[in-house]
Amino acid sequence: QVQLVESGGGLVQVGGSLSLACAASGLTFRLQNVGWFRQTPGKEREIVASIRRSGGTTYYQNSVKGRFTISRDNDKNTVYLQMNSLRPEDTAVYYCAAVERPDGSYGYWGQGTQVTVSS
Repeated sequence: QVQLVESGGGLVQVGGSLSLACAASGLTFRLQNVGWFRQTPGKEREIVASIRRSGGTTYYQNSVKGRFTISRDNDKNTVYLQMNSLRPEDTAVYYCAAVERPDGSYGYWGQGTQVTVSS
């Protein structure tokens, strides 16, 4: 079965950095678009960044542009999210998702990793 496992979350201070990783199995990773999402209690899950299977096209939510970088290593079946200049509003559970559908949704999700930015 398809499995996505996030890692790298933790507690950091404002302005700090954190690197997340999502390891995938059970799918042909190199053929899949992958996205990073985040969610806080009581709020709708929102997209943070996404990367197409070629790695040449990326998308970033406006609030993270210039601070976050999404990348992938298809040989390792892993997608990364480098987060710099972190702000308290970046606090959330971060999820990776794979297998984008024609309507823009994703078919598979990880269980998430908590990122907390303290001031």
